Amino acid sequence: MDKTTLKLLGGWLLFGVIMCLLPLVVSTGTLRILIFAHFLAIFAMSWDILSGRTGYISFGHPFLIGIAGYTTAILSFRYGVPIYFSIPAAVAATMVGGTLFFVPALRIRGTYFALVTLAFMEILYQMTKVVAPKVTGGTRGISGIETIVTGAVPNYYLTFAAMFVIGLLLWLLVRTRIGIALSAIQMDEEAVKSAGLNTTKLKLFAFMVSAAVAGIGGAFYVHYLGSIAPRGIFEINFLFTILIAALIGGAGTIVGPIIGAYFLTMLLEFLRPVLPGMERYFLYGIVALVVYVYQPNGIHSLLASARRHLSVGKS
Repeated sequence: MDKTTLKLLGGWLLFGVIMCLLPLVVSTGTLRILIFAHFLAIFAMSWDILSGRTGYISFGHPFLIGIAGYTTAILSFRYGVPIYFSIPAAVAATMVGGTLFFVPALRIRGTYFALVTLAFMEILYQMTKVVAPKVTGGTRGISGIETIVTGAVPNYYLTFAAMFVIGLLLWLLVRTRIGIALSAIQMDEEAVKSAGLNTTKLKLFAFMVSAAVAGIGGAFYVHYLGSIAPRGIFEINFLFTILIAALIGGAGTIVGPIIGAYFLTMLLEFLRPVLPGMERYFLYGIVALVVYVYQPNGIHSLLASARRHLSVGKS
């Protein structure tokens, strides 16, 4: 392992230590805000490993999150399945269900792929409202779902641990040959094929990893909220927030979506007293657009540049 990787792993360790000590110095309200930031980071990383690496932009990520959420909710609430069985089943259902729908779409790319994934999300949204409403709860959804732990501090540590482990594993993955090959697909898929690599298998691998992460995040999210409803999961603002978190943080980096998730979550809470309604989404959209226009590679790139300048200054 090279020195650069070791230094960056040290950064991960420092980040983990600081975040573990945070509950000692911040309020319960702040911890609850950070819990949502952890979920957003998981969803943004899930989107990033597929769309940020391969360039296949997905607008249907809530489709994957919804499969996981409804699977574990129905199993645990309707049929009394213990959550330590319902959550793995939800992740498996996300990977299988997502494969059946999304994989055929991997034969196309660009705008067509994005539109197809968006259509899948809308289809599942409508299905949860009209198909077997006694099971899915229809438009009202399901409430009273069992929670994994209770209290702000336990949920903070649980969600942070999940986000941290997922983030570290994905970060290590993108630094392997597979990660490099996925990035090459975004730059020139035909050249990757010419090099003798099977791009279909590579894209399928990226999608399966993305679906697994989305499934984990979706299942934990539902058990944290204790409820699930179509409008909450498939709302356009939810999709918008996931995309913006990944893009403004730095798509294709894994670390960037984590940064973007914290940035956007704190920005939303800062704007809440001033703009308590949906107007704050419009304002943060403008802020995100300005940041993205002036720094297309996101906040992660700004921090990396600052770190390099500091290193040069010390030398």
